Amino acid sequence: MVSIIMPVKNAALFLDACIESIVKQDYTHWELISVDDHSTDDSYSILEKFAKHDARIHLIRNSGDGIIEALQEGYALSKGNMIHRMDADDLMPPEKLKLLSQQLEEAGKGNVATGLVEYFSADGVSEGYQKYEQWLNTLCKEANHWSSIYKECVIASPAWMLYREDFEACGGFNSTIYPEDYDLVFRFYKAGYQVCSVLETVHLWRDHSKRTSRNHPNYQENAFFKLKLQYFFKLDREVARPLVVWGAGPKGKAMVRLLQEKNEIFVWASNNANKHGHDIYGQIMQSIDQIMQLRNPQILITVAQRSAQEEIRDHLDAYGLKTYEDYFFFR
Repeated sequence: MVSIIMPVKNAALFLDACIESIVKQDYTHWELISVDDHSTDDSYSILEKFAKHDARIHLIRNSGDGIIEALQEGYALSKGNMIHRMDADDLMPPEKLKLLSQQLEEAGKGNVATGLVEYFSADGVSEGYQKYEQWLNTLCKEANHWSSIYKECVIASPAWMLYREDFEACGGFNSTIYPEDYDLVFRFYKAGYQVCSVLETVHLWRDHSKRTSRNHPNYQENAFFKLKLQYFFKLDREVARPLVVWGAGPKGKAMVRLLQEKNEIFVWASNNANKHGHDIYGQIMQSIDQIMQLRNPQILITVAQRSAQEEIRDHLDAYGLKTYEDYFFFR
């Protein structure tokens, strides 16, 4: 059985459509644990209506506060041997649970099943979300998720499924770290799970102005950047190697401030000749040629522009450096 854990917070506008899409799944052996997180709209009554007519739908109120505690309480009641998360403002294509569960069964334990995603919006999907959708789907098609783990969250939060045993082995919903979806994906990575992808759309992601990820401080860019750096030092930092920050834009400066807070020793470099030799935040900006003289560096690249990233990749490859081993893209 697939256990679907779904936190709900003031989602009345979209909730009927969301649950209808679950009820209409081709795969029928599922349970939905819906956790109302102190909604002030009609969310609870909508959930109650569905729960009365379908024994697979279970409804509880969050005794705590916030999405993490809602996920924890929902999971505590779940019974399925496969675990999935759903967001209350999104939609499931009819074959979602069937495709993901089949993919997971074929791959076996130690795997995370995911698939293609598609954004939709009544007001039109922004260019940024279109690019994120394209990027996520490319990772699925290329089977290349972990090589981009420090760029953005590489698995959409409502588009994964894994066995209960594996879910619990990596801590499940027990972490209190936000953004909780990205933190969980980092723990999949830390556990050494492989990602197996369905090359069909398994999730319809609704974009709207009141979505939590757009408005809550737990999901703002600085929270993501801090999380990425935290996991890099846990999982991929080799302390015997010199550390280099490449890029002096807003993200480069944000990374430098975080490293300084941690009292880390590093070299800061930019390909902007006008900044070479200047003291910025107490660091003397160096040229790329200078850092190439360092012995066996680990380079954290904060340049966001895609074309510039390709130029950087070509430059470092020419020096024999390898992505994901010697240099990592943060953005």
